[in-house]
Amino acid sequence: MDLLTRIGGPRDLDRLSLEQLEQLAEEIRTFLVDAVSKTGGHLGPNLGVVELTIALHRVFESPRDKVLFDTGHQSYVHKLLTGRQDFSKLKSKGGLSGYPSRAESEHDVIENSHASTVLGWADGLAKANEVLKKDDRVVAVIGDGALTGGMAWEALNNIAAAKDRPLVIVVNDNERSYAPTIGGLANHLATLRTTDGYERFLARGKDILERTPVVGRPLYETLHGAKKGLKDFIAPQGMFEDLGLKYVGPIDGHDIEALESALQRAKRFGGPVIVHCITEKGRGYTPALQDEADRFHAVGKIHPDTGLPISTSGLDWTSVFGEEMVKLGHEREDIVAITAAMLQPVGLGKFEEAFPDRIYDVGIAEQHGAVSAAGLATGGLHPVFAVYATFLNRAFDQVLMDVALHRCGVTFVLDRAGITGTDGASHNGMWDMSILQCVPGLRIAAPRDADQVRAQLREAVAVDDAPTVVRFSKGAVGPAVKAVGTAGSMDVLREAGTDAPDVLLVSVGVLAPMCLEIAGLLDAQGISTTVVDPRWVKPVDEALAPLAARHRVVVTVEDNSRAGGVGSAVSQALRDAGVDVPLRDFGIPPVFLDHASRKEVMAEIGLTAPDIARQVTGLVAELDGRYESRAAVAPVRD
Repeated sequence: MDLLTRIGGPRDLDRLSLEQLEQLAEEIRTFLVDAVSKTGGHLGPNLGVVELTIALHRVFESPRDKVLFDTGHQSYVHKLLTGRQDFSKLKSKGGLSGYPSRAESEHDVIENSHASTVLGWADGLAKANEVLKKDDRVVAVIGDGALTGGMAWEALNNIAAAKDRPLVIVVNDNERSYAPTIGGLANHLATLRTTDGYERFLARGKDILERTPVVGRPLYETLHGAKKGLKDFIAPQGMFEDLGLKYVGPIDGHDIEALESALQRAKRFGGPVIVHCITEKGRGYTPALQDEADRFHAVGKIHPDTGLPISTSGLDWTSVFGEEMVKLGHEREDIVAITAAMLQPVGLGKFEEAFPDRIYDVGIAEQHGAVSAAGLATGGLHPVFAVYATFLNRAFDQVLMDVALHRCGVTFVLDRAGITGTDGASHNGMWDMSILQCVPGLRIAAPRDADQVRAQLREAVAVDDAPTVVRFSKGAVGPAVKAVGTAGSMDVLREAGTDAPDVLLVSVGVLAPMCLEIAGLLDAQGISTTVVDPRWVKPVDEALAPLAARHRVVVTVEDNSRAGGVGSAVSQALRDAGVDVPLRDFGIPPVFLDHASRKEVMAEIGLTAPDIARQVTGLVAELDGRYESRAAVAPVRD
């Protein structure tokens, strides 16, 4: 690591020779494999952008020039070259974020790790430079997978409108987002990768034609004047140039000298330029290259020599969903599945193997996926759209106006719901139960264990006249939590054991074991507690109000934002029913959460059994004090 340890900032790269730069690239790959194998993280994407990132920082002057990454999971090399080489606590509390972070460095601009946004950011920054008459450069690095998102093309449409506004767009084309990139754009980029460029064709032709007497030079000029048609024939990059974007490439994304040359040309150009770079995801690491699923897109702790996981967890939520989907697929021919470029991460790999003609990968295009689902439902099928909870935020309008308004039977399965922890603020699935509360007719299921995932998924796909949502957590599934009774459609997980119970504890989803622990702690303080799991948290079960009326206090506990979440919905339902019982709602505060483990984040925000039990005990004691105070001042009647 002789060269890498001498890099304290981008300008330290300037004094290195080409041979030293190539050595540095190998040192960086060795460092990444060693460091990320210990912590987990996005390994494959970063192994693929080593030379590209070196070239970017050689040609452009960050932080004066703004180098933007979409998505930020390909920024590890950028971190190393901007003075951040302590990866010992990557993605852990107090360590480096797995994405760019303004708190870490002035070289980081965008923290949001949702894809397809960088071109909008770049467009805005370039316009700001124009208005303020600044000569800063704006460089947007976007993966070919992110170009499947509609937002990217909306931005391109605006960027191309200003022919003289400088902006460099670097397309990191590795044929993949998580898995291989699909769709018409992917086919177009593939054509560009595999076709000789027209410039070389013209150069060879010019040599021959200029040596041809009389007609040679005029014929060359004619060909050169018709280069638009020739481009489409020889190297069909016309799609970009039709938009008014200068196209450079394809460039070997692992040839530093070629990359620097292309980027220098783009830097000098006075308008928007696309530099198309061909890279190899997982480059230099055999286990990643042999992983056809996603080239080690994201890994846990692994053995660096073999790439095998150091430990295996138990059954996880995603796998439970995936297995049940296959069973449903065999039982019902109308069940189809949708994924937004995340086939394996959301557990639909086995469904694809069993029913390859009944699964649709829409690319990183959640909005389109939701509308397409509405069309599938209207056409007589029942689509199941599996997506990370945080990414459904991007399709809210389509869920509301296309799916719900038309009463389409679409099931949205939200993986990684609640606090996910180590991926940071943009990946916590903490908003879904809030933003979906206002959607008329939509129903939300929050399973507490694997049995309930299976049961509630089946209940969801049985609904054909409204959208349904099934949300579950990240990681391993705990033991089954058995019900001891029912109240309406709710499961009673613990009876208070008295006719005049103190607390009705409403447990949402995966937090059932913690809520039972809270009840035990309250019981030790002499506070009797009933614990119920609504199962379906929207709409609020009609049986909840009369049950709440039998208790002195209602407490809701959810793995979602307190703002507009299940607690708010329960409170409104009680008011509407005329039940005047004090209610305390516990959940995630409306803040962006720093990266840390799920357990650490929950402790930090007070979403733990001891913290909640302590506050509920205080609330009951306050109520007891009020009653005693009222009794003390009550008039004595003869």
